[in-house]
Amino acid sequence: MKHYPEDHKKAIIRKLVESGLSLRQFAKLESINLSTLYSWRDKYLKAGSSLADSNSSDGWSPEQKFSIVLETAALSEIELSEYCREKGLYPEQVKEWKRSCIAGNQTKAQQRKQLTQERKDDRKRIKELERELKRKDAALAETAALLVLRKKLNAYWGEDEDN
Repeated sequence: MKHYPEDHKKAIIRKLVESGLSLRQFAKLESINLSTLYSWRDKYLKAGSSLADSNSSDGWSPEQKFSIVLETAALSEIELSEYCREKGLYPEQVKEWKRSCIAGNQTKAQQRKQLTQERKDDRKRIKELERELKRKDAALAETAALLVLRKKLNAYWGEDEDN
């Protein structure tokens, strides 16, 4: 059994996160046992280590993010996509950075108002989902009851279920 130094393990996990490959593909590529890779990933990413924190910012400083938001503010959707391809970004990232910049400049009252609206929307969505779940539960119960009744009727008449 090989013993890998801690810094090597962290470098491998960092490379895994940046590659975007599945664990199985990455393990095959790096010739590392899949279960070993799973345990390293759990250790360094799920335990809340600094490695996970360092990758959450995508490697862009706040100044760079703000600069990109400024550069792309007047671009159309097509131009934004082209710009992102050149920089190795996703348009969704730039849009999220823009929302963050806007949110950072809101007053406390605006932030509270936005938060209240989001909570209201969330409550409304939860009620819709609960209503849909009740409807589906009732339909499932009805179907189960009909199947049971059909089975009893078939047993009473002595018919085969496949008929």
